[in-house]
Amino acid sequence: MPRDASAAVPEPAEDYVGISPRRLAVRRALRNASFWIGGTALLAIVIVGLFAPWLTPYDPTAQHLGARLIVPVWQAGGSWAHPLGTDLLGRDYLARLLFGARISLLIGFSTILISGFVGTCLGMAAGYWGGWVDLLVNFILTIRLTLPVVLVALVVVAVIGNSLTLLIVVIGGLLWDRFTIVTRSATQQLARTEFVVAAYCIGSSRARLFLREILPNLTGQLIVVASIELAHAILLEASLSFLGLGVQPPLSSWGLMVSEAKSQIFFMPWLIAIPGAALVVLILAINLLGDALRDILTPEGRA
Repeated sequence: MPRDASAAVPEPAEDYVGISPRRLAVRRALRNASFWIGGTALLAIVIVGLFAPWLTPYDPTAQHLGARLIVPVWQAGGSWAHPLGTDLLGRDYLARLLFGARISLLIGFSTILISGFVGTCLGMAAGYWGGWVDLLVNFILTIRLTLPVVLVALVVVAVIGNSLTLLIVVIGGLLWDRFTIVTRSATQQLARTEFVVAAYCIGSSRARLFLREILPNLTGQLIVVASIELAHAILLEASLSFLGLGVQPPLSSWGLMVSEAKSQIFFMPWLIAIPGAALVVLILAINLLGDALRDILTPEGRA
């Protein structure tokens, strides 16, 4: 018996007879509540980040010391001119929140592109060739797993300096291990399949084998890993920004907003609660969507 009968309801096999994999994935998505909740929330945050300049009339970096610490509209003394109030420097908090979504999403998706590329290349090479290539990749992977991500990121940023580009490169260079592990295991299985062996026998180049035969069959696993690492990258950026070694002023970042308001935690708790809640919603949306994608794309991995 499954541990949770409600979470492991079997799908009627006759409903999917003769259906293409793409249509089957779409049908699973339409029946998955986590996909709708997480996908809708993430899409809303992406839209808010993209259209931030048109959603607020304020410049997130403009300081107005005469309008410092205006409370949100739901508190006594609040004003619809600044629905979420203003911060210690009189900057509109809604504007900083909207533009902060841009930074979080930019760092998250850029990091995934870097780490996904590095991890996938290493994993495919190790899984396909094996032997000394596999030993070398495993050695590099072991070294990476012994390094604490936050500590290494802190050291690198503190020594080299702070910049958005450096932050993306550092985080991307530290989060490729899951991609490598998953890709290596899947490639080892795919390299022995008939269609890959047949493609090799008819003279297909290594590049064609990797790009046309193996990589398309890794898409489902890579999407699931990318959703996990996306949340990890955003949290890591927020942690570094909170410690003062991530995104630097005058840019707006949710972690930086929490850091700038920590001195007011007992007097103006909403300064921390608002960006903190935004981070919670974003990470929860990504996790829900990632869990749904696992069920949709790799149903054999479900509990």
